[in-house]
Amino acid sequence: MKKKLYHVADVLTITTRYLLSPRGVPAIYDILNFMSGDDLFTHQLPRVAKECTPYLLEQFPQLDSPEMKTAVAELVAALVPVPSENDAEINKMILDWTAKLTSGQFGIEVSEMLEVQQLPAGVHQAKNPLSELAEMLGPKKPIVVVDAG
Repeated sequence: MKKKLYHVADVLTITTRYLLSPRGVPAIYDILNFMSGDDLFTHQLPRVAKECTPYLLEQFPQLDSPEMKTAVAELVAALVPVPSENDAEINKMILDWTAKLTSGQFGIEVSEMLEVQQLPAGVHQAKNPLSELAEMLGPKKPIVVVDAG
């Protein structure tokens, strides 16, 4: 089974459903594509995150501890008043929080970089992106494809 190193905030982005990765949305695509072995479209990310979360928490049970839940809640509460367009301040807050986390200040033993394994065979349900979108929208909603050429 393949393994790849990811920043703890990338992993927490998947397990908590809060965008905590300083890399932003690209981190979500990166880790979920790696774990699933797929090339996901935006609308597929929530489903695949649900597939991956139990396996991430199995690999890193400390991320599901009460101490981690408290630490994440404190970070999220601190981020709420920060305007979303202030990326530099948000990233600094997340990196400062991550430094506290990995130094044990929250009573959790966790490394900054985590070696993530791909999902076991048969866990990820690969779906055609357009078929899945049609399923999500239902039979009465049209899907319009525009040739940008």
